Amino acid sequence: MKYKGYEAVVSVDDEQGIFHGEVINIRDVITFQGQSFSELKQAFIESVEDYLEFCAQRGEEPDKPFSGRFVVRIDPELHKQISIKAKQEGKSLNTWVSEKLSSGV
Repeated sequence: MKYKGYEAVVSVDDEQGIFHGEVINIRDVITFQGQSFSELKQAFIESVEDYLEFCAQRGEEPDKPFSGRFVVRIDPELHKQISIKAKQEGKSLNTWVSEKLSSGV
């Protein structure tokens, strides 16, 4: 499920007959639940809106969905080898690493 850039996963609790959802593309925690898909979707929207309103009331920036940037610490020798391999293939380090990560998911 997606709403305003926030993305959620949903699971089912068979015993209680309830759907549970959680926003997965931010560090803050946003959860919601419903007994039907339409109820679940409405709860998702309301939870995101509540989160945004809560942040505004506190004067805080809401956690944004992932920016596409992250820092990885690796052994300097591996960094060197990856950089060489990227250059050999005529690619930037970012492009080369992105392609490798994409093929792994």
